[in-house]
Amino acid sequence: MSVSDFGTRSSDNGFISLRQCSDGQFVVGRQGVESIIATGDQKVEFITFSDHTIAYVKSSLGYPAYYPVWPVRIDKPVQAVLMDLDGTSVRSEDFWIWIIQQTTASLLDNPTFELSDTDLPFISGHSVSEHLQYCIETYCPDQSLEQARTYYFEHTHREMQAIVVGKGRTDAFVPTPGLKDFLLELKGLDIKIGLVTSGLYEKAYPEILSAFRSLGMGDPAEFYDSIITAGFPLRRGSAGTLGELSPKPHPWLYAESSRVGLGIPFEQRHTVIGIEDSGAGICSLRLAGFAAFGLHGGNIVESGTQGLCYKYLLSLEEVLRHII
Repeated sequence: MSVSDFGTRSSDNGFISLRQCSDGQFVVGRQGVESIIATGDQKVEFITFSDHTIAYVKSSLGYPAYYPVWPVRIDKPVQAVLMDLDGTSVRSEDFWIWIIQQTTASLLDNPTFELSDTDLPFISGHSVSEHLQYCIETYCPDQSLEQARTYYFEHTHREMQAIVVGKGRTDAFVPTPGLKDFLLELKGLDIKIGLVTSGLYEKAYPEILSAFRSLGMGDPAEFYDSIITAGFPLRRGSAGTLGELSPKPHPWLYAESSRVGLGIPFEQRHTVIGIEDSGAGICSLRLAGFAAFGLHGGNIVESGTQGLCYKYLLSLEEVLRHII
């Protein structure tokens, strides 16, 4: 999808046409603005001019940002493939949604609480704090984000420890069908592989480690050329790392994986492709300047971001056909 396509395909790709940007900075027909469209979940808004497009990434935590939107293409041979973790490499989304549900139940002091299907686009693909802030605003506005994070990490630590010792949910982390063959094929083609997730390290690394063990692939730290997570959480008495305000749909995790982790200059970004199953991830790839392959099974269609995909495919096997 080229920059010039923004605003002309909203009817069949889930986009929403707007008269003005939600922060009031841009209005259609003024300052050269030709159109404004938002993703279906309204997390990102695109403001188009005659010769360029910018994106406004909203923030429930009060720190939105504007980014340039670069046209994308694929130049072969492909140098690198950047892959999301949850849903794309490992089927674990249901587990983490369950943790969010448990956290909200604790905030409500209601162990029978359940999230609804309409909540799903807002509790997957973004940062932990973004997910929790949505649940607070929707179900318990009298509660604080700090208390929610406390409950979240209590539930996470308990469940992860149970899984490590073989007493937790056996269906928590399941490799995506075809993952092993796909990764080994890329290795055989001498294509660099980066793993990129908005998840915090303490929850993300055990996922891929568990998946690799089940596939007999050894240590993922030795296999991947770059692994980028959202870092370590800020807690009382310890230092955290940047990750709660800058994850997907912001471009930084994917940009860091390619430029810093794999050493690929921005000018060579067309030799890099990304694979995602979430709307936030698709936006993140596009804002980082990479062609984004959407993988069926996540929330791309529901979040109204399919129009940002270079291709929207059913399996990793199909993705491979477009790489080689």
